Amino acid sequence: MTTLDSRAEVLKLARLLGADHERLSFLAKVDARELRRLRERMTDVLFDANLPMLRRMASASKLLPGAVTAKIAERTYGPMLCARIAGVMDADRAVDVANRLSLGFLADVAVELDPRRCSEIIARMPRARVLEVAAELVRREDWITIGRFVGHLPDETVEAALDVLHDEALLHTAFVLDDKARVGQVVELLPETRFDGLAAAAASHDLWVPTFDLLAHVGNGDRELLAGALRRLDKASVARAREKAAEMGVLHYLDS
Repeated sequence: MTTLDSRAEVLKLARLLGADHERLSFLAKVDARELRRLRERMTDVLFDANLPMLRRMASASKLLPGAVTAKIAERTYGPMLCARIAGVMDADRAVDVANRLSLGFLADVAVELDPRRCSEIIARMPRARVLEVAAELVRREDWITIGRFVGHLPDETVEAALDVLHDEALLHTAFVLDDKARVGQVVELLPETRFDGLAAAAASHDLWVPTFDLLAHVGNGDRELLAGALRRLDKASVARAREKAAEMGVLHYLDS
């Protein structure tokens, strides 16, 4: 299962570098914690470049009304520069400007953000706006961006977002969640009725890798709920699940 954590980190590192994850697949043998540290250091290098200029731009934006700043951001700066500036902006000002951006552009900015630098901004965003962005990212199937933000949102917002994340989306997102310790906490927010849907999504879309990774990161009660849902699948799906579980060395999840 530690190899799966490394595979997830490779996907996120490839996103950061704009590279094909297959080209970086050799890194899946490296410890996931080391890969995460590498990704965070690379992120720091990217975001700290031209830091004085970004601070001057953030300071200058205070001289303009929020609506004007938002228009300039969309028409001139672009999502990457906006994401860099957001990391040094006052949280209240950043939230005000973000609320004035078009949904598509705000989602583009979210892709480029470093959530560690914008944690206060993310936490202060209106829940309705967060859900709109989440729905847009689900439409784009951008699981990595969603997974990077989960650890920075209040539980109430995460619980509401679970209605936006369909079962397939939830499996994909849990696999690439930045803070895997949050996986169990997120799954605890699910109603029991969702577990049959997760099992069905795993069977329909051959998502056994993220499904068994999910089983490894949840508490015993939720693990049994999901494993029980997998055991209730049709015979062909159960056979496929057991085959993949045996390959991954986690057949005991289905036999318990």
